[in-house]
Amino acid sequence: MAAPRSVYACDPERSRGRLLAEPPSKTRSPFRRDCDRVIHSTAFRRLKYKTQVFVFHEGDHYRTRLTHTLEVAQIARALARQLGLDEDLTETLALAHDLGHPPFGHAGERALDSCLQAHGGFDHNAQTLRVVTLLEHRYPGFDGLNLTWESLEGIVKHNGPLTERNGAAAGRYRGHGIPAGISEYVGTHDLELWSFASLEAQVAAIADDIAYDAHDIDDGLRAGLFRVDDLKVMPLTAEMIGEIARHYPELDDDRRGAELVRELISYLIGAVVSETRRRLDLARPESVDDVRNHREVLIAFSADVAQAEADIKSFLKLRMYRHPRVMRVMGEAEQILFDLFARYQRRPGDLPAEWLPPDGPGSETETDRARRIGNFIAGMTDRFALTEHQRLFDSTPDLR
Repeated sequence: MAAPRSVYACDPERSRGRLLAEPPSKTRSPFRRDCDRVIHSTAFRRLKYKTQVFVFHEGDHYRTRLTHTLEVAQIARALARQLGLDEDLTETLALAHDLGHPPFGHAGERALDSCLQAHGGFDHNAQTLRVVTLLEHRYPGFDGLNLTWESLEGIVKHNGPLTERNGAAAGRYRGHGIPAGISEYVGTHDLELWSFASLEAQVAAIADDIAYDAHDIDDGLRAGLFRVDDLKVMPLTAEMIGEIARHYPELDDDRRGAELVRELISYLIGAVVSETRRRLDLARPESVDDVRNHREVLIAFSADVAQAEADIKSFLKLRMYRHPRVMRVMGEAEQILFDLFARYQRRPGDLPAEWLPPDGPGSETETDRARRIGNFIAGMTDRFALTEHQRLFDSTPDLR
């Protein structure tokens, strides 16, 4: 059952609006309209053929960026419903959170970051902001999707503030500064990088963690990288596996794994709701601005659940993400993007006509050219990157 709307939820009737004003929809709230624009975007459709952990052609049953995104949205909506938050804004942020990811998962991100190191690096959150404010070309009056301020804020700040109140880079950006795509954009449209984002954005962020933990266990079991009983090394999953054995003593491993994943998702959602309500009772926010100005996140795990969740991530890092098979394929995938980037820099005529500078090759700086190439590669699907590599090079890894 849905909780009544909370006083600290984002209210679509009080949205700060869009950078370019538009007539309101007669049938949809501003946040529902944002969500629909994300769903109908080109970048969203491309997620179908972008790697999560396993390259798309390794098997039809492994997660892709699209299926991961849909699972994040389902978990995020469940949390928003129980906490009385705006489900449309929550869904928007969950569906948009990976639009900026390049092909081949984190391997692709590492490759592009290396290629663009002299030009500000690559950050997938900054790339998502570029997608929804610049790179989508679907509307006659503007580039991007012209989303509401609240959606843009959530896309950029769902993991917390990027700066101190004085503008100094904070958190993980302290060493390298704010990514160029974000720092340039907020020069004309202030997203208040010093504050926390709405609870809807915080929900989307923790839903991403829950989805990762659960479906990477599922995919790792399916791939044979580990077995259900290997997960007994962690107290939380060991207890769940024991309960499953007591209720279903004759269950085969496939169904044991599926039941474990369901139990884990339900447990983590419940844990977030419990801890969040405790924090809200202490903080007593009366508005979304109270949430933004609070000293810490309000959507969170308790300390003991956070440790259990971190243990799951450590297990997956060791047994899945660093598995020799996965590492080999991802290493080859990185090289594909290194090859493509270098080729486009050396021979810009190999780019599609719509990705060439309108005023000719001498009309842009080296950084502008590198960024344009990076934007093109970041938008590729796995299979398009492979096809391009096959077109331009004599041999291409099979990635299996």
